[in-house]
Amino acid sequence: MLLAAFSGVAQHKDIDQKVEALLAKMTLEEKVGQLNQYSGDNTVTGPLTINPNKEQEIKDGKIGSLLNIMGSRYTRQYQELAMKSRMKIPLLFGLDVIHGYKTTFPIPLAEAASWDLAAIELSARVAARESASSGIHWTFAPMVDISRDPRWGRIMEGAGEDTYLGSAIAYARVKGFQGKKLGDLDAVMACAKHFAAYGAAIGGRDYNSVEMSDRTLWETYLPPFKAALDAGAATFMNSFNDINGVPSTGNRHLQRDILKGQWKFTGFVVSDWTSINEMIAHGFSADKKDAAFAAITAGSDMDMESSAYRENLAQLVAEGKVPEAIVDDAVRRILRKKFELGLFDNPYRFSDEKRQQKELNNPENAKAAREVAAKSIVLLKNEKNILPLSKGTKTIAFIGPMVKPKRANHGFWAVDVKDIDSTYIVSQWEGLERKVGKNTKLLYARGCGFNDTSKAGFAEAIAVANQADVVILSIGEKHDMSGEAKSRSTINLPGVQEELVKELQKTGKPIVILINAGRPLVFDWTADNMPTIVYTWWLGSEAGNAIADVLFGDYNPSGKLPMTFPRNEGQIPIYYNHLNTGRPAKNEDDHIYVSAYIDLKNTPKFPFGFGLSYTTFAYADLKLSKTALKRSETLTASVTITNTGKVAGEEVVQLYLRDKVASIVRPVKELKGFQKIKLAPGESKTLTFTIDDNMLAFYHANLDFKSEAGQFDLMIGASSEDIRLKSGFELLESQGVNKDESNLSMPKP
Repeated sequence: MLLAAFSGVAQHKDIDQKVEALLAKMTLEEKVGQLNQYSGDNTVTGPLTINPNKEQEIKDGKIGSLLNIMGSRYTRQYQELAMKSRMKIPLLFGLDVIHGYKTTFPIPLAEAASWDLAAIELSARVAARESASSGIHWTFAPMVDISRDPRWGRIMEGAGEDTYLGSAIAYARVKGFQGKKLGDLDAVMACAKHFAAYGAAIGGRDYNSVEMSDRTLWETYLPPFKAALDAGAATFMNSFNDINGVPSTGNRHLQRDILKGQWKFTGFVVSDWTSINEMIAHGFSADKKDAAFAAITAGSDMDMESSAYRENLAQLVAEGKVPEAIVDDAVRRILRKKFELGLFDNPYRFSDEKRQQKELNNPENAKAAREVAAKSIVLLKNEKNILPLSKGTKTIAFIGPMVKPKRANHGFWAVDVKDIDSTYIVSQWEGLERKVGKNTKLLYARGCGFNDTSKAGFAEAIAVANQADVVILSIGEKHDMSGEAKSRSTINLPGVQEELVKELQKTGKPIVILINAGRPLVFDWTADNMPTIVYTWWLGSEAGNAIADVLFGDYNPSGKLPMTFPRNEGQIPIYYNHLNTGRPAKNEDDHIYVSAYIDLKNTPKFPFGFGLSYTTFAYADLKLSKTALKRSETLTASVTITNTGKVAGEEVVQLYLRDKVASIVRPVKELKGFQKIKLAPGESKTLTFTIDDNMLAFYHANLDFKSEAGQFDLMIGASSEDIRLKSGFELLESQGVNKDESNLSMPKP
């Protein structure tokens, strides 16, 4: 262990020496070139600026990185151009590998529903292996933004509303992407984004402003970034939004004081797509030159697509407005990563067509995607035990707009891998077809489109349903209805889909509803009137197989919601860990001079942490090791979980705490631990949770992170609302300032 640590220190020292030697030989223009990133022209993820001189600029050393260039053949071609530059500094190739490369996994919000950190790390590991084999060095993931507003389109890219769960997932995904160490041929650099508070955009409208207190920023929105940093994230990306009037791209406090200062981050920060130029539209910068000045002095190291640095930074240095030392610091951070990746030893080491061919056709990748997809499915209702279906069912009607499409199962942010067709994607129809026996007849009707106003297909759907023993209806959002720039003011089932549900209900047939989406949707009538509902999100290239596995009981669903599902948009933002008020409602129907609506219940349609199984679990014997806790001590809580059903199943056991009285009002409950366990029928297992003073601390008005003496509730349950067991303990003395401001005590995958 000591030898490995010594070796690591020696390696970093050697790299630092090489960086300094290279930096000393570079001209100012070449330094600025390392801070410049362009997109390829064929695949774009933002407003593209066509640059006909791109190849010449690479040869001239004026570009340090490219994004949206993929495939070992293509990345090698561009790297060959870089080797014609004077300094022969290799390019970095970045890509939005958000939930898979060729093999697509569930969207990140769906993966969060698995509450399975090992599965989430595996997903990122496969994505890293596939993309690295295709010449990619760097993924712009994970997105670790906490968000409490499902109208926000990018909700699909994160882990939901909870800081604790989001932090644990951020840690797991960084570990998955980066593997054992940077430079390994199966690892890519991770990028924690968007720094910071992007998920709190006002009105759920993408790119919008954020207003929040420093205490809320530190307590709710920064911890997942600190978790990503603790996991070793190589890079950070700043965010489009302004926070309290200061654009994140030009926010010195965020990037220099917190990230590079207090947190001692040694990687580099990349802007989001043209976010440097966008400070002009914000009204923060007068022109592109002013924007370049604001960004570089604030700590934004690499300019994605703005060309603001390329056009203005050398002049700003010449004019004495930007010290060259600031430019050197940014270049140093980027060069260090290129050395760590081994690109100076062999610029083409990631561009190996044989390795790419082998990795993209590895059958283990599809197997992993199928397993993770099944774990991400959430069973919301199964009142009449229609599920699991029997493989001997004689006739099944499979209806809806999601039944036969292939690429739609990818969801938003799927990589359009060059030279790969869609035959490897398993449609929901194909998954069901492969699952049922020869004696089962499958019938199909589309019924309607995703956003249709026409009901022309209803008659065929009803006729098909009437011929079946059971109906499966697959509805939801089209793949481009959630994602970047896909905010929705209403998040109901689009088009006439819910009307199709109503018409099919009249047939009297048993109906299983599958809801495919990138966010929590509002489907109040369906939720109230249909007894069997499965939330399938967008599950990726193995969607069809995974859904069939769950429908027929080959996998017992174990997903739990990572977000609160509202009854309608009027409740937004709605989240489980809210503060109490001086006039809390006594029950969900109480609205007389209390904090409530007169026309809507306060409670959500489905709460955070909720999800059913084909079996049942009993919680018993909650025991605390002590009822009074001194500072620096720990307390353990044990609970026994028993599978009381007839089939094996997995349960996510959730620990919540509440600080009952404090100098700053605390949430009604906060997730502080969870464990996912698998039990055979009749099997019991005792779980132990450890509570320490870090879990009891919170940020005060002066941003001291400390606990306060007093009484605490300890709750263990199957969801944030389904609390099965409750006890309490006392913290006997207040904690001093805790210098570990990550606010985390999280499980490791």
